[in-house]
Amino acid sequence: MPPVKRKVLFLCVHNSARSQMAEGLLNHLFGDRFVAYSAGLTPTKVNPYAIKVMAEIGIDILDNKAKSFIEFIGKGIEVVVTVCDESKEMCPHFPGAKRFIYWNFQDPSEVVGTEEEILKVFRNVRDALRDQITKAVEKSEL
Repeated sequence: MPPVKRKVLFLCVHNSARSQMAEGLLNHLFGDRFVAYSAGLTPTKVNPYAIKVMAEIGIDILDNKAKSFIEFIGKGIEVVVTVCDESKEMCPHFPGAKRFIYWNFQDPSEVVGTEEEILKVFRNVRDALRDQITKAVEKSEL
């Protein structure tokens, strides 16, 4: 029987970029140990730039949908990771979660500029998320 995978929920306000990228990264890099999900407090839609920069590194989130955190209550989520301070403040507790982790990453969706300037910020946030996730797994924080 395969080992039980730990369920991790990445939480953000709109579930449009940071949490979506984090979900894709954890599932891609460490899917043998974890099942990652993402949700928002007021979900909107997945940002096309997030889809694009994830595809650049071979991770397909094209079919991802923005979801409400309410969908995950009672679903066995063990670890909740907020990826912005606003979601930390708005959702300080998640029923059933054994651990909360608070990260704060720039919201790339708020960047204004040329397409290349916007993509640069999305790539920077993606890479910072990948580094943070890798470190958290190596330190057994997730």
